[in-house]
Amino acid sequence: MMLSHEAKSAVKIAAFDRAGLRRYGLVIDDQIHPLATDTNIFGILTDDSVLDRCETAVALDSIHLLPPVEPIAIRDFITFEQHVLGSYAGIGREVPPEWFEIPTFYFTNPHCLIGANDTVPIPPGCELFDFELEVAAIIGRDGYNLTVEEAVEHIAGFTIFNDWSARDLQAYEMRIGLGPAKGKDTASTLGPYLVTPDELEVYRRGDRYHLAMSVFVNNKLIGTDSLANSAWSFPEMIAYASRGTLVRAGDVIASGTCGNGCLVEFWGRRGKQDPPPLAVGDVVTMSVDGLGTIENTVVSGAPAHPIRKVPSSAR
Repeated sequence: MMLSHEAKSAVKIAAFDRAGLRRYGLVIDDQIHPLATDTNIFGILTDDSVLDRCETAVALDSIHLLPPVEPIAIRDFITFEQHVLGSYAGIGREVPPEWFEIPTFYFTNPHCLIGANDTVPIPPGCELFDFELEVAAIIGRDGYNLTVEEAVEHIAGFTIFNDWSARDLQAYEMRIGLGPAKGKDTASTLGPYLVTPDELEVYRRGDRYHLAMSVFVNNKLIGTDSLANSAWSFPEMIAYASRGTLVRAGDVIASGTCGNGCLVEFWGRRGKQDPPPLAVGDVVTMSVDGLGTIENTVVSGAPAHPIRKVPSSAR
C-alpha cells in the first residue's frame, strides 16, 4: 500500500490483538491496514517509509482494539476550572489559589489500561463509581526539562482518556494527605487511536484544539465541553511534567476532566447524587472531535479482601 505525502503526515494509528500478538495498524475510514510486525510507531514521526509496508486491510469492527501505547508513566492533570469548581463544591471547599499557579498532576497506574471497547470492573469495595472524560497527549520521544516551545515537538499524537474513579475510596484515603491511590487504580481507558497533530490542524485555535467532548451513560447525554477550555495547553503541561526530570516516548499526559465530564461534578453542584453512580450493566460512551469514540460497559469487580487495622497509642 502506497500513501500520499498528506496521508503520511496525518494519520490515525491503532493497536490491536491478532492471534495473541500486539499489532499496530493505520486506520483509514472503516478499515485498518496492519503495519509490519517490527514497526515502532514513534519511528513513524521521523521515518514514514514504514507506512508503505502495510498488509492487506481488514474491517475495523472485526478486531479487538488495545490501548494505542504501553506507557511507562501516566500523568493525569486537573486543568478545567469548571470541573474543579464543581468537584470542590461537593466537599465544601474553595478552589485553592495554588491551582491557578501550576498545572497540577498525579501519577496513575500504567498497568491498568483497558481498550476502547473493553469491559470495566467496579473497584473492590466501591459503591460510588464514576467516569472522567479527558484527552491525552502521547509523548513521541524522550525529553528532559523541556521549554513550552520544545515540548510541542515531543507530542506524537492525541487520544481519549477515561480516568475511572471510585469516589468513596478516593475521598476516604485522601484524608491522609496522599493520593489518590486505590480510588483510581482499577482501570483507565485509552483509545481508540493515536491521532497525529497534523490530523487535528483543522481544529487548532492558537495553542489549543477546539475539540467538542461529550459523554453519555446508556445513550443519555450527561455533559459536553471543549478541549480548548483547558486552563493550560498540552505543551505547557508537558513542560511542567518534564521540569527537572524525564518524559519518555509512550508516556501519557492527560488533560484532566473537562467541564461536565464526570458525575461527582454534578453531585457537587446539586448537593445530591444526580445522576446516580455507575452500576453493573451501565454503558459509558465518550466521543471527541477528531479522536473518535470509546465505549465501555461496567461489570462486577473483584472482592475487597480485608486488611487489618493498626492500633495506635495516640488514640
